[in-house]
Amino acid sequence: MRIKRTRKFKHEPVKLTEMSTVTTDEGRKYVTPDEIELPSITTVLSILSRDSIAKWRKRVGEEEANRILVHFLKSEARKYGKQRNIPGVRGTSRLSPYLRFGEISPKTIWHVSKDYSNPGTDHFVREVGWREFSYHLMANFPFLSNKPLRENFEQFPWRDSDEDYEAWTKGMTGYPIVDAGMRELYATGWMHNRVRMIVSSFLVKHLLIDWRKGERWFFDTLLDGDFCSNNAGWQWVSGGGADAAPYYRIFNPILQGKKFDTGGRYVRKWVPEIADIPNANLHAPWELSEGQLQLFGVKLGETYPEPIVNHEFARKRALESFDQILSLIHISEPTRLLSSSYA
Repeated sequence: MRIKRTRKFKHEPVKLTEMSTVTTDEGRKYVTPDEIELPSITTVLSILSRDSIAKWRKRVGEEEANRILVHFLKSEARKYGKQRNIPGVRGTSRLSPYLRFGEISPKTIWHVSKDYSNPGTDHFVREVGWREFSYHLMANFPFLSNKPLRENFEQFPWRDSDEDYEAWTKGMTGYPIVDAGMRELYATGWMHNRVRMIVSSFLVKHLLIDWRKGERWFFDTLLDGDFCSNNAGWQWVSGGGADAAPYYRIFNPILQGKKFDTGGRYVRKWVPEIADIPNANLHAPWELSEGQLQLFGVKLGETYPEPIVNHEFARKRALESFDQILSLIHISEPTRLLSSSYA
């Protein structure tokens, strides 16, 4: 099927042209389009994706990785502690794909960084250390590839909702910071770390969808899709991994957006259909009336999705679900850890 891509930045209905008939082995006939004019968001992402992939292809190899490291240490590393959580600025090194493919090693980063020691650089090096921790976890607990470290989390009552999962993968959840992150991921193969935590928490705790589905999606779409780091990150968010986030820690995507994308730069880049909404309401557009939204060219449910789940309802549901297994979870002494030679 041929896809026609255009540079339209406005949501429009899908247009089907040049219809043809397909007859299946069972004799059923289906009318299918030979040409589709994609909805604008897909068009936007396809354009951005081509540009982003082209940039990555020009920037590969050990020499390039070392150049990026030194440039980061000389320029942004000093501010790393303050900027690392702000997705709208380039406050991180972007070295993760190079680490993933062995174009630079953690030891090299550690040794080179010693010549630029300051609080920001030291913080950056500690974050690289978490990557190594994830490798030690997988080496000593190989079952982590498909099971949680805290075994009783296997009894968690996950929901099986293909509709919610698909909305999450496409960045169409109705929560702007979540949608911005998922669209950045699909368009570029990369996502800011703060936003990774927000979107993964949303899948696991707002939608109650098994963390392993999110882990697989990240691994399939991330340029820096590192098996060990990815696994450790998702286990951390779910509450069932080593040094895991407390089960009752449920990221509020509205407050996270307001705190870390205060000016809306990140959301406006990746969710252009709501770009005209003022900062005060950008991360919760449903708080505006229908008339107010029309002033900004937005109609929820048509130009931008309504929230697929209410935050307060989702939080309450998640806590109730965790309470079901709380009595079975030995937070300080997970059985699998004690039975391992690594204990």
